[in-house]
Order: sequence, then structure tokens, then C-alpha cells
Amino acid sequence: MPLAALPWDAAVAEAAIQRIAADIRARFTPDGLWPIHPADASPQDTQPQTSLYFGAAGVIWALDHLAHEGAIAPGETFATHLGAILQRNQAELETFGQSARSYLFGHSGILFTQNKIVPSPTLEDALAELIAANTGEPACELMWGAPGTMLIALALYRSTGAPRWAVLYRNGVNALEASLTFDPEIGADMWTQLLYGKPARYLGAAHGFAGNAFALIAGRDLIPPATWAKLAARLTATIEATAVRKPHGINWPAHLGPLRAGTEDLTQHCHGAPGMINALSHLETLDDNLLTEAGHLVWAAGPLAKGSNLCHGTSGNGLAFLKLFTRAGDQLWLDRARAFAMHAIAQSDAEAAQLGQRRYSLWTGDAGLACFLWECLTERSRFPTMDLL
Repeated sequence: MPLAALPWDAAVAEAAIQRIAADIRARFTPDGLWPIHPADASPQDTQPQTSLYFGAAGVIWALDHLAHEGAIAPGETFATHLGAILQRNQAELETFGQSARSYLFGHSGILFTQNKIVPSPTLEDALAELIAANTGEPACELMWGAPGTMLIALALYRSTGAPRWAVLYRNGVNALEASLTFDPEIGADMWTQLLYGKPARYLGAAHGFAGNAFALIAGRDLIPPATWAKLAARLTATIEATAVRKPHGINWPAHLGPLRAGTEDLTQHCHGAPGMINALSHLETLDDNLLTEAGHLVWAAGPLAKGSNLCHGTSGNGLAFLKLFTRAGDQLWLDRARAFAMHAIAQSDAEAAQLGQRRYSLWTGDAGLACFLWECLTERSRFPTMDLL
């Protein structure tokens, strides 16, 4: 969609963060949590969500993060409700038919958020069990599989230095390395995911190759140098082999195989160039030109009509520009990120006025937008719950 011609204004961005946080704090109830947004509801389930991805745990994560950073005033984060939220998560997961151990949808993400706010040996022991059990999860992607819970192990190793977290992370590395196999269709290596009962070969940052690669890149200092050199070369070869040249730059299809036709036009964090940039910008062996061309395609595509959110909206695409700014130091990318930020604010406010409520979630809603705005203000490029652990 066309980009709104709104000049960057730090005061407007700061006010939007405050407005979003105040509304989030005002709309919580213990029984209803936060009102579910129509775009996050399904015919089978219209109850408030609980997960880190698009539920109450993610909103609590964002409130705690923004307060800790000084972006909003200290105040209620509703973290004391995470125990009850965890209990409600089990019933929610029954509609998905996937593992309850999941980082972004399941128990481990909620427990991690709880432990992040108030560390507890009991919570850490529970997390260790979930991470270990998830190492062989056949989903083999960030949201449901080992790459997501590997990020928890990595974060806990960074914060505590306890060896058991490094061991759990490396076990995940070994499992990912073993399941990365040669794909004759592309002449490079791919992972296969088993999602919702069906096999798939996704490429993107949410469900596929790039998300798995991100989990490896993030902890590369814990991987033996020789092993990492080989893995980095394999990752780079696949990214190069699957890149699709388009009129305005480079994109990637959502997945390989029979469903590939037509999917190279998605331009979102979850599928397409923005997510590839967000997940892979710290891979040193990747050609700068490849990422730059992908960034130009994201700019040409413009803000997304699906809303202001991180996963498949304007904020996630704007974060890709921040990643390029961090990698290259070119002011162009910071300016483009901030242009998307101003558009996203207008999108969010317009939708809230139309529906009479905001979208209360981290990856799909206004909590994620507030985090993105803070990154624009501080000139950083951290993707919530991926870079920020």
C-alpha cells in the first residue's frame, strides 16, 4: 500500500508508545485478559489468547521490556497472572494439535517470560525439562520446534552462565545439523518441517529455514569454530540458491515444493525478504549486496495492508530496515525504518478507532508496534523475543 507522507517525529513516536501502553494497562481483566482482536480470532476459538506470539504472555513480555528500557513509566505488567495464563494455555493448544512445549505458542514461552521477570530455580528446572524434550520436535522450526526453545537456553546461559544451558543449546545445534539435508531441487541444504500433520519445506523466519538459521547464528560463539564455519557455508549456499530476482530487488518464496508457485511475492517477516533480513543480518558470510537488494524490494513493496504488526505487517518490515542500518551504518535504512514507523502509527490508530479497541498482542498487534517504535527512537534493531531475550 502507498506510504503515508508523514515526516519522522520522535515526539509522535514517544506519544504512541505511551498511548499503547496506557491502553493495554487499562483494558486488562483477570478473567478476560485482553480482548481478542477479530484478526486473531478463529471460528473454532474466539477466547482471549495466552501465548507469547499473540496472547497475554507476549503483552506482559512487552510491558516488562518497555518499562525496563525506560520507554514507559514503571507500573503494572500483570506478571502475577502468568501462572493462571499457563494453565489456560493447555486448553488453547488443543486447537492447534502441536506440542505444548513450544516457545512462541506454548508452555516454555510463558514460563520463560515468568522467569525473566521474577527468576526462580523451580521455573528454571521446568524450562530445562521442556527444552530437553523439545530438542527432537519434528516441527523443526522457530515457533513450535527446537530452534525456539534453543533461544531460551541461550538466553539463560547468557544471564546465568550455568553450563547446563550451554549443553541444552548445543544439543539443539546437533539436532539441527543432523536434520539439515541436501535438497536436489535447489542444489543446497534444507530442513523439512512437520506442521499441523503435514510435511513442508518453509524458507522464512517464522516457520522455516531462516528462523532455524537465526537460532544457530545467535549462539555461534558456543559452536566449535570448525563446525560453525561449515554450517555458515551451508546456510549461505541455501540462501543464495533460493533467492529470486524481482524487478525491484530480491525476494524468497515462502516454501519449496508443489506449493512454491506464486509464493515469492509475499513480503513479510514471516515469509519473504523482511524476515530473511531480520533473521540473517548477523551472518557474516552472507553477501551484503544480497541483503541490500532485499531491502530495496521491501521498500518498493511499501507498508503492508495487513496492519502495523511485526509478523506480517509494517513494523516487521520496518525492523528489516533497522537491521540493515545496524549492519551497514547507512542512514538511508534508518530513515526508511522511521518512515514505516510513522505509517504504522497511523495504521494502528485508524484500526483502533474503527474497531473500538487495539490489537493486544506482541507479534501481531500494538505491543509489538510499541517495541518497534522504541527501536527506531534508540537506533537499534532488536526483534522482540528473538533478539530480545
